[in-house]
Amino acid sequence: MLRRAFFVITIALCLPVQGAGLEAPQVMTYRKIEGHELKAHVFVPTGKPSGAAILLFHGGGWSMGAPEWTYPAARRFAALGLTAVAVEYRLTDEKLTPADALDDTCAAFAWIRQNAKKFGIDVHRVAGYGVSAGGQLVAGAATIGCREVGVAGRPNALLLWSAAIDLSRDHWFERQFHGKATSLEYSPAQHVGPTTPPTSIVHGEKDTLTPLTGAKTFCQQLRGFGVRCDLHVYPGVGHLLTRNLADQEDNFDPDPADTADGIAQFDTFLAELGYTSVASKEPPASARPHPGS
Repeated sequence: MLRRAFFVITIALCLPVQGAGLEAPQVMTYRKIEGHELKAHVFVPTGKPSGAAILLFHGGGWSMGAPEWTYPAARRFAALGLTAVAVEYRLTDEKLTPADALDDTCAAFAWIRQNAKKFGIDVHRVAGYGVSAGGQLVAGAATIGCREVGVAGRPNALLLWSAAIDLSRDHWFERQFHGKATSLEYSPAQHVGPTTPPTSIVHGEKDTLTPLTGAKTFCQQLRGFGVRCDLHVYPGVGHLLTRNLADQEDNFDPDPADTADGIAQFDTFLAELGYTSVASKEPPASARPHPGS
C-alpha cells in the first residue's frame, strides 16, 4: 500500500528539537559501491556523552528522500548524549532495489562499530531509528539480517515511527524488486526471532499507508520470544500521526500532542535501556489511551 509520494519531509519539519541547537554534522563517507559514495552525517553529543549511538534512516518509499530529513531527530538525540548519525542510502530506480538499501543500512551499522573508538561509543549500544520506509530498513537489518557484514550490521535497539514492517502482501513494494525478490523476503514482521532487539513503535491508529496491523504483528511475535516491544498507538490519526485522514501521502497535519508524546516515549525507552540517563523534558502522557499497546 505504500505508493510513490513525498510523504516524509513533513515529519522532519514537525518533530520538535527539544534542548538542541542547530549544530552542523560531520559528513563522512561510510561506503563506496558501484559509483556511489554514501555519506554518514554525524552529530556528536551536545549533551553529556552517554557512549551510545543511534543511526537514523529517512522515509520516502525507498525511492526518494535524504539524510537531512532526519536532522531534527538527530539533533534531539545528540542533545540527550548520543552520537546520532543520519544515513544516506541508495534509492530505488530501474536497477536498484530495497535490497540494495538494506545492504547499505547494514554497512552503516558495521561502519559505526568499526569506528567506535573514534566516536567514543559502545558497540553493544547502537540503536536504529527509522521513519516509514526507513523503518523497514532498520527492522530488516535486525530481522532479515545482513548478507555481507553479518551481525556487525544489526542494531541493538529499534525505534520505529510509522514504520513499514509488514510488507508480505504489498504489491507496490514487490514491484520495486524488478522480479529479483519477493516482498515476503524483505518483510521484517515475517522474520522476527529471538535475536531481534528491544523495540519501541509509534503508530497512528488510522494509518492507511503502513497499517497498524503490521506493527501489532511485529510486536506480538517479538513478545512471543520474550523480547520487549512497546507499541504506542495514537487514536484518530494516520501516517506520521497526521490528523488529515483523507490524504495521508503528501498533505500532513501531525497532531502536536501525539507527536510530542511519541518523542517522549522514545526518549524514555532509550533511558530505560541505558542509552542515556537524560529523561525527556515532556514525560509520556500516562493517561493517554494506547489501544493495542
